[in-house]
This record gives sequence, structure tokens and C-alpha cells, in this order.
Amino acid sequence: MKKFEYFDVTADIGFYAFGKSLNEAFENAGLAMFNIISNTDDISAVKSVEFEITSEDKVSLLYDYLEELLFFHEVEFMLFSEFDVQIQRIDDGYHLKAIIKGEDINWEKHERNCEIKAITYHQMEVIENEYVQLKAIVDL
Repeated sequence: MKKFEYFDVTADIGFYAFGKSLNEAFENAGLAMFNIISNTDDISAVKSVEFEITSEDKVSLLYDYLEELLFFHEVEFMLFSEFDVQIQRIDDGYHLKAIIKGEDINWEKHERNCEIKAITYHQMEVIENEYVQLKAIVDL
């Protein structure tokens, strides 16, 4: 199964992320997002960041997760290439724990692709069948 694929959106870029589980699909969404910014094959997983978020539903959880990834990218000046996500259903929604790994941005080493300005809620989806498919659009 492929991890992710992109689709065209006017002035933005969208992606589908896939996984055998919700955790794996969220991990692949992180990979898809950072592959827009730089080639994740060139990002060493030498520093880690941990965070937790709680959201009322799966779509909100996806939005909040991608927002948190973008926040750490912008505040810590890091690029990420490894994502470990654990999602649990709780009484009032979903709780996500993430450990993301990467390194400080070095544009002499890392390929500079597109800057992501924001995560959009537009057309965001979480579809669970025999596998999980996530859909998201980012504003460039």
C-alpha cells in the first residue's frame, strides 16, 4: 500500500494519506505534509518532539495534528521525517500522543520545496474501511 499521494487544488496542494490503521494513516499524513516542504529522505531523525492533543472527532483530530506539526516546524525551525502516533478513543472524543523526529532546518543540506502557510479544514476527511484514508489540503 502506498503511504500517500497528492492531488491538485487551485493555489494549494492536497494529499491523501493511507494506512492499515488510524495511527499509520496519521503517521503517513505527517510524512506527506513534510514531503511538501522538503524531501523527507534527506531529513535525519536525530531530535524528537513529543506532544498530545485531544479533539472531539477524527476530522478535528487530523486538523489539530497537522496544525501542531506545522507549529513545531515554524517554532523549532525543524523538519520531520519520522512520526509515531498513538490514538485512543476517550469519552468526549479522541486523544493523540505523538513522537516526531527530525532535525534542524539547514537549507544547504535540505531541498527547499514549498512553504506551507496553513492547514485548511476544507474537504478534510477520515474514511475507515478495510484501510484508512485521510484527505487534507494545505495552503501554500
